[in-house]
Amino acid sequence: MTPWAIRHYFAIPVGGSRIGDDAGNTARISWAGQPPSLSTPSLKDKIASFFSRATQKDPQPVANAQPNVECPFLDIRQGASTLTFPPPPPDGGNEAMSLKYQGIFLRAARDCAVVNGQLVMRVGVQGRIIVGPAGGAGHIEVPLRIAVVSAPITAPKTVVTKLIRIPVTIGATDDNVDFSYIEEGLSFPVPTSAADPYIVYIGFDPLGAAAQDQAKKPAPAKKPKPSVKPNPNAPTG
Repeated sequence: MTPWAIRHYFAIPVGGSRIGDDAGNTARISWAGQPPSLSTPSLKDKIASFFSRATQKDPQPVANAQPNVECPFLDIRQGASTLTFPPPPPDGGNEAMSLKYQGIFLRAARDCAVVNGQLVMRVGVQGRIIVGPAGGAGHIEVPLRIAVVSAPITAPKTVVTKLIRIPVTIGATDDNVDFSYIEEGLSFPVPTSAADPYIVYIGFDPLGAAAQDQAKKPAPAKKPKPSVKPNPNAPTG
């Protein structure tokens, strides 16, 4: 069992354009407001259309399915609702002034359809990168994890999981930058009964991204063992 298989229900920080806000507000995912402004009109329209009809936890009809088939709820994994660059120190210390960026989720939604006997799910995520005291212009990748889990309360089991890297560019005058992503191809077997429900978790997964990077590195070449030269003065016989 992986940590992605066991946690749900959360709160996310909202308000404040820079790190160091004293408000300390927390809230559930907000559905108010418009999607962030994007440079590509077709992508902007696509995201706006998706969020206008898809929801996070409300009952969602499943196209081409029997009436008893439900679109799994979407939730953010506890402990994975914020992202920091650089990561927090291992000793749990507070290095606020060295923080470059913090990532949070703004909203998420999903819709479903049955295609060739499989449940095909689209998951949309919108989030924000906030510039910290040590931050500035730059390019980062947001490691987004999506995991489908069956029977999340009684016997959690990961059905499918995917790590996505979302590129984000921060300008020299930016206090924060919004990002958006829609996963189109999440496919898995249709749940067989209401007693074995599915839930879809999203969250930031920097450890998974680091492990993926490490696995891609070539193994260091083995150094040849030095040959042992015979000692001409060694006794014989």
